[in-house]
Amino acid sequence: MTTTAATRPIERLEAMFAANRAAGRKALAPFVTAGDPDADITVAVIEAVDRAGGSLCELGVPYSDPIADGQVIQASYTRALGKGLTLAGVFDIARRASATCSMPILAMASYSLIFRRGIDRFVADALAAGLTGFVVPDLPLEESDDLDTACRRAGLALVRLVTPTTPPERAEAIARKSTGFLYCVSVAGVTGARADLPPGLVDRVAWLKSKTDVPILVGFGISAPEQVKAVCDVADGVIVGSALVRRIAEHAGQPRDALLTEVGCYVSELAAAARRAEP
Repeated sequence: MTTTAATRPIERLEAMFAANRAAGRKALAPFVTAGDPDADITVAVIEAVDRAGGSLCELGVPYSDPIADGQVIQASYTRALGKGLTLAGVFDIARRASATCSMPILAMASYSLIFRRGIDRFVADALAAGLTGFVVPDLPLEESDDLDTACRRAGLALVRLVTPTTPPERAEAIARKSTGFLYCVSVAGVTGARADLPPGLVDRVAWLKSKTDVPILVGFGISAPEQVKAVCDVADGVIVGSALVRRIAEHAGQPRDALLTEVGCYVSELAAAARRAEP
């Protein structure tokens, strides 16, 4: 499926980053697991994130063999799958949320899910659901050409990841291929909130900025407003996942309004910290 230049979904992402630069603010990208605690609440949570100042949202697609996810996100995937969530259900969540939200929504999905469904079908489903692109953490650079071609043809972003252990030459190659933004993993290991930012992160982000023109967002281990500000002082934005997923799980048994209020307050605090960052 090919889109026209006027309807390329990635342009929503590019416009968001351009507006941030013009306003002197940085991007906040909350991560939300699809289907946890259920589909309707996931849609409502994404809408709450949008209202609270989220710049974009990563919608986690649950699967049974997570590669880089820590215990909090693994548990959320298990709960969603245990309630019968399907890939069709994920796309339905994305469709409903994208219809009401101003922020772009990207799917974070294992390549095994994309490959099994078929690249062309997965891309077509994403377009129909209003998604802006994909983050595919387990797709090696050397095996990404088919998905990259399909995404470029459809006008979808294909976000690549670099980690602290990625060799410089490989990191530079990944940075050149990433579209939408580059995901800079802050620490070696799996997702999960941490108290301190790792040493060397500032220098690594500065080096990556010299290798690519796409914005750089930092994720893994970021949970507090002061961490968001520190990261956003050097990067173009920050991704917050486990801390938000844990809050949703902890408030899942409360009335829906209480859960959404908790999500909105937390995201608002993080968004305010991103706005206070150095331009």
